Amino acid sequence: MKYRIFVVYLIFQLCTVCAFAEEHSTQNDSTEYQETSSEIVNSRNEEHGAESDHKVNQPYDPAATAIHHISDANVYSILDLIRIPLPMILYAPDKGWDIFSSGKFETGDHEDGHFANYGYVLHQGSVHRVVEEGFPTEGLTDIGEHAFTHKSEEKKGKKVDVSYVKYNGKEYRLDARSTLDGGMLGGGITSFYDFSLSKNVLSMILVSLFLIWIFKRTAKSYKENPNRAPKGMQALLEPIFLFIRDEVAIPFIGKDKYMKFFPLLLSIFFFVLGLNLFGQIPFFGSTNVTGNLTVTMVLALLVFFIVNFNGKKDYWMHIFWMPNIPVFIKPLLAAVEIMGLFIKPLTLMMRLAGNIAAGHIAILSFIGLIFIFGNSGTNMGGGVIGTVMAIPLTLFMMAIELIVAFIQAYVFTILAASYIGAAIEEHHHPQEHNH
Repeated sequence: MKYRIFVVYLIFQLCTVCAFAEEHSTQNDSTEYQETSSEIVNSRNEEHGAESDHKVNQPYDPAATAIHHISDANVYSILDLIRIPLPMILYAPDKGWDIFSSGKFETGDHEDGHFANYGYVLHQGSVHRVVEEGFPTEGLTDIGEHAFTHKSEEKKGKKVDVSYVKYNGKEYRLDARSTLDGGMLGGGITSFYDFSLSKNVLSMILVSLFLIWIFKRTAKSYKENPNRAPKGMQALLEPIFLFIRDEVAIPFIGKDKYMKFFPLLLSIFFFVLGLNLFGQIPFFGSTNVTGNLTVTMVLALLVFFIVNFNGKKDYWMHIFWMPNIPVFIKPLLAAVEIMGLFIKPLTLMMRLAGNIAAGHIAILSFIGLIFIFGNSGTNMGGGVIGTVMAIPLTLFMMAIELIVAFIQAYVFTILAASYIGAAIEEHHHPQEHNH
């Protein structure tokens, strides 16, 4: 039985390698390298232009590929073969609302749209807006393939990558969607806001619905057979419930108070775990939801507000005016404690996102060995060597990622419980003496 499970797991994980290779063999247009006839090459140059032909033959960039794959997108891909259009909900203060399907962009086999719609384009799976005048802003506009270019520009003393779309021989500057990162992550407020249903949002909805279905089914089994020994899904979930209760909630929050926060801890654990495991499935897009700082930031802020709204008098006293501490030291310690209030959710956010994103990047980097050694399809022998190296490394990393999926869900939950426990704990201090 265990050998069958191993074979299924091996086939399952090899799908990721195959899907990745299939996509990049398409993106690199491997048939380009097999066609040695000068007439075919010349005809392609005439059709797409010398600039697009140069782009096709660019060296493989593993870093750009990894970052691209872990980023969010407005198109949901299954095995990079089936692309499901998602609803676009866009708002520009100078224009108003535009609502349509991302299928209007007609991406084909790539993640760049062949059409613009109402002045918006789809580039690398994400929506952008044309901000320069002269570009059509009403209805569909055919921009063709290989219409996007990138330039490095100076912005506030830093070099930033700016995207352009080429239409009728002219390049038009593109704006990415607005983000509330204050420019720390390269984003900021732009000319439009994107409220669309993205790949990550759809993944969260699917995982949430799946968890609701599982829990409702398990709860129904308990109600119908309260005295029967757990089996099936009950047997799987009950040890997890007991573990979170006995090893996380009660030790950190207390036996008398843990029930108030127990549903929250279970929700955090299963939500993070579900998203982590969902991201390991190559059939459903290999999403990187918990590796997205926006998602982990919301989870961290939720814990932050719950901790501080439930904080007792002793909790705030130990932050602003610690007992049994010399008065001249209290302001210094208070400053440190106030900083700690905001550092805790920041570490929650960064730890989860960093570990999950790093795992995805490592897997994609190992798969990228196929294209690095194979020189993007021109060296068959190197491609074979890269494949032989990539498959065992990728399978090993995927096995590690399964462990990390559970560990990170557990770590996030146990830290949330420890913060809550510290906030509601009541201390009994001896009478303080002024020094």
